[in-house]
Amino acid sequence: MIRALLLWLLASGAAAWPALAALRVPAFTAYLDPDPNAAEVSAEHGIQGWKDAKQKVLWFGEFKTAGKILAGVTLRLPTNQTSWFKLTVGNEVRLANISGRGMERVVTARFGELLVGTNGYTRFELESVGASGETFGDIDGLLLDGPAVSSAHFNREPRRNAASVHLAYPTPTNAAITAFHVEVTAVEDPVATFYMACGWRRGYLGMQVNSRKERRIIFSVWDSGNEAVDRAKVEPENRVQLLAKGDGVYASDFGNEGTGGHSHLVYPWKTGQPQRFVVTAKPTDTNHTVYSGYWFQPEQQRWMLIASFKAPKDGNYLRGLHSFSEDFWDGNGYLRRKALYGSQWIQTTNGAWSELTTATFSHDPTGRSARLDRFMGVEDGRFFLSQGGFVPGFTKFGEPFTRAETGHAPVIDLPPLQVK
Repeated sequence: MIRALLLWLLASGAAAWPALAALRVPAFTAYLDPDPNAAEVSAEHGIQGWKDAKQKVLWFGEFKTAGKILAGVTLRLPTNQTSWFKLTVGNEVRLANISGRGMERVVTARFGELLVGTNGYTRFELESVGASGETFGDIDGLLLDGPAVSSAHFNREPRRNAASVHLAYPTPTNAAITAFHVEVTAVEDPVATFYMACGWRRGYLGMQVNSRKERRIIFSVWDSGNEAVDRAKVEPENRVQLLAKGDGVYASDFGNEGTGGHSHLVYPWKTGQPQRFVVTAKPTDTNHTVYSGYWFQPEQQRWMLIASFKAPKDGNYLRGLHSFSEDFWDGNGYLRRKALYGSQWIQTTNGAWSELTTATFSHDPTGRSARLDRFMGVEDGRFFLSQGGFVPGFTKFGEPFTRAETGHAPVIDLPPLQVK
C-alpha cells in the first residue's frame, strides 16, 4: 500500500493536465526488449500477455522541435486491477498507476510533463513496476501532447520492419553479361537480416542471419508465370529446374514472394569478414538460361557451387543488376542493419571484366514515410546500405553514388559444373 501511494503521489500532477489527444502512437508499432517474443503484438489487440517485468515496451520518435510534452499510455485492465508503470524518456523518469474498468474499456496512465530534444530520435521506454493481477494490462498506445508533438514523426503503421534498401547498378545497354561479382561485408548482424549481393531480374544470391545459431548462403531463381504464392500451381513448363548443387547444400521450392527454386548452405559466415559472390548466366537456347550461384569459401580459399538452375522462358544474359539489404522479421525492426558492398565487376561474352563504380539508392514502400532511417553512401571505398536503428537523417530515393575504381579485376576459378 505504501508503494502504491508513493507512485500515485508522484504521478498525481498529471491530473491537472488536459486530455492527451494530439498524437496517438499505436502499441502495435512498439517493440519488446530484450525478448521480442515476450508478449503478443498485433494490429487488432495491441500488446497482450505482458507478464515479465524484465521486458520493456519501446517506441521511437523524431522531434523537429524541442520542448515540453505530456505523455500517457492507454491500456485495458480487468475491473479493480491496478498496474504501476515507469516511463523513461532520455534522462527523465516518470511514474504512474492506473486501475482497470474492464477489458472492453481503455484507461489512461498519465505520466505528466517531459522534456524532449531534437538531437536524433527519442526513445520512450515503458516498464512495469508492479501489478495486482497476473498481467500488466493490454497496452493500447502511447499518447503525447504539447507544442513539440506537432512536428514529431513516429511509425504508425502495423509493419514494424525497418525498410528494405537497395542499390541498382547501371550497365551498358544490351551488354551480354555472363558473370556478376560482388563482395559484401556485414557491419551489423541482427537476426533476420538478408544481405543480398548479386541480384538480377531472375534471382538473387547472398547471405542471411536466420537465428543466433544459424547463418546461410542463399541462392534462388524465380519461375516464369505470375503465381505469387503456391508453387504447386505453377505449370511444369514455367518451373525452373535444379541442375546441380554443391556439397552440403539444401535445395527446395519457395513461394510467397513469387515462386521458384531455392538453395542454401548452412555456414557461420563472420561479421566483418568480406564474403565474395558470383552469379553466372549461360543461355542454352532462345528460351532457356542456366543460372549458377557461387560463393568463395574463406577457410578453403576456393570457389564452391551453391546451385545451378535452368530457367524457362528466358534465353537472356544477366540484366537488372542490383544488391539489397532486408529486415525480414518485425520483432527486432528497431535494430540497425548495415553492410558494405564492394568490388562489383561484370564479365561479358568476350571474357573481359568491367568494374561497376556507380549505383543508385532505392527503398521499399515502408521507407516512403513510415521508416525514414534508411541510407546509402560510400565508406572505405565501398558502397554501404543501412536501415533501422532509428538513426536521424535519410538518403533520398533515386540518389546516385560513385565509388573510386580499384582497377583490380577479380580472379575467379570456378569449379566445373557437374550436372546430375
